[in-house]
Amino acid sequence: MKKKNIFKGVLFVGIGASIYGMLATFVKLAYQDGYTTSEVTTSQFILGLVGLLVLNFIQTVTSKKSLSTPSSKEVRNLMLAGTSLGCTSLFYYIAVQYINVSVAIVLLMQSVWFSVVVESFMTKKLPNTRKIISVIIVLLGTVLATNLINSKIELDWKGVFWGLMAAASYTLTMFTSNTLATHLPVFRKSFIMLCGGSVIIFTFLFFAQIGPLHIDGLKLVYLNFTENTEHIRAFDYSILWKYGLVLSLFGTIIPPILFNIGFPNAGLGLGSIVSSLELPVSVTMAFVLLGEEVVLIQWFGIALILFAIVLMNLPSQKEYKVAELS
Repeated sequence: MKKKNIFKGVLFVGIGASIYGMLATFVKLAYQDGYTTSEVTTSQFILGLVGLLVLNFIQTVTSKKSLSTPSSKEVRNLMLAGTSLGCTSLFYYIAVQYINVSVAIVLLMQSVWFSVVVESFMTKKLPNTRKIISVIIVLLGTVLATNLINSKIELDWKGVFWGLMAAASYTLTMFTSNTLATHLPVFRKSFIMLCGGSVIIFTFLFFAQIGPLHIDGLKLVYLNFTENTEHIRAFDYSILWKYGLVLSLFGTIIPPILFNIGFPNAGLGLGSIVSSLELPVSVTMAFVLLGEEVVLIQWFGIALILFAIVLMNLPSQKEYKVAELS
């Protein structure tokens, strides 16, 4: 049995989380340069698909043993699960249009307690006392981290809605990624799931930007949702080399690879704790590069959320005894 390298696991998960935490800042910068949500997400997924296809080819050619291939049923299930991956990026990037990055990442981290609720439904068991306390701390930390107690703060409800939708989709992605076709090589599985996510992204591109430009009927449908017609225009291909490479590397290629290497070594509990680095890194990047105001009470709220994640993932006394016996 291969011995776990905990330091290697922590290092890889930490780097992966930190890189993923930088993503929203680059999305915000792309928005400031006039690019649309459709262009940002499409460039990320197109280059992500190309990158993973190349990595798959290299792995297949250089592998000394035959790699597992998915059945048609597994391909369908992975592509279906991958739609949640596309929805997470799409919803998160829409949220960033309306609210600060520092608030959007806090809303995305609501997946911490969303996962507890989903787990309870799946196992048909109530969460233990520690998880319930952790959820309460997360909710309290969210109130502080979004600065809701400040009467002067105005959160756009559309940003909050899409941020929570991203958290729900992210929760679904985590559960499906850890349960479906676990025997497949990382690159192969990631590529199939990304294909499923791309269906969502390309559909959004057609209905939100390209379609209404050429089809009057679609434009009328579009105008039922918003009066903003700035996004109805030809696709700006400059996004591919200006931001697409960074977005695909930081969003769809590097973090999943590092997580898949790191989590088996660090373990799910410790890995989950280390992966929460995404939260402070994202807020710090927004503070430094975007000049977003983050007051002391928001940092305290972020600290509470991180504490809750640690508390939720610490092994119980029973698990410690099992580990000692093994």
